[in-house]
Amino acid sequence: MELRHLRAAVAVADHLHFGRAAAELGIAQPPLSQAIKALERELGVSLFDRGTRHVRLTPAGEHFVADARGALALAARAETRARSAGRGDIGELSVGMVGSAALHPLPAVLRAYRTRHPDVVVRFSELPTATQIERLRAHALDVGFVRPPLPSPADADFALLPVSREPLLVVLPSDHRLADRQRLHIRSLADEPFVRFPRHLGVGLYDQITTLCRHSGGFEPRVVQEAIQMQTIVGLVAAGCGVSIVPGSVGALTGLGAVFAQLVPTTAPTELALAVPRHGVSPVTANFVAVARDVTQVPKTG
Repeated sequence: MELRHLRAAVAVADHLHFGRAAAELGIAQPPLSQAIKALERELGVSLFDRGTRHVRLTPAGEHFVADARGALALAARAETRARSAGRGDIGELSVGMVGSAALHPLPAVLRAYRTRHPDVVVRFSELPTATQIERLRAHALDVGFVRPPLPSPADADFALLPVSREPLLVVLPSDHRLADRQRLHIRSLADEPFVRFPRHLGVGLYDQITTLCRHSGGFEPRVVQEAIQMQTIVGLVAAGCGVSIVPGSVGALTGLGAVFAQLVPTTAPTELALAVPRHGVSPVTANFVAVARDVTQVPKTG
């Protein structure tokens, strides 16, 4: 039994006329009659009473046609969903992100993606760069917002799409002696305790900040407290545990009892990128990458 047999039975049931049913199906009447007879032989029952002036469904025909309609609807749905999945319009997407990405540029990227692909289920995990790379390798994530550079051999496994470049900011407790300054030279932090994230979780940004302190400030940061997430770092600074240097987007975390100041001298901006596996990218993932590229439009350097 084939789908064409089901379509033939449904068409005859709709019209109760073999000629009109054949016209709807775009075939001649004899092949349609033969198809119905073949179907009845296969089933071992009559589906239609055929008279000289009428065609009627038999009780077996009524049950068969009802189920045939459901089967055809299910087949049409399967066809539609397969094509949608092939275009990346349905499915699931697992996205990793460092904490600061939730402030910028993720909201704009996600808003545009949901507008274009509303039927894709998107799940997020806030994770350090190193953890994201591990999960990307294990296929537990599809893409990840990370802080470059990636350690070897990860740099060969993933393509990086730049999505943001931002300056570094100093974050201080609101009652700090320097809290009223809008600009602070890095040397003014030489004797301060620092709150930082562990190096192994974000080598690129960690080393950028350390190099800045060494070369422009002439000191080694004295770390008294470590935290993984940027919001936690700002909260610990607000509690008086120390000072920190963070990406500019973290400056949106106002109201926690910390203040932010521009850093002097001006440094190269810190980069946020979307890490994408070089091989085996699904249509859903490819669509997300395309949206991120369209929304952020950050040119490559070099």
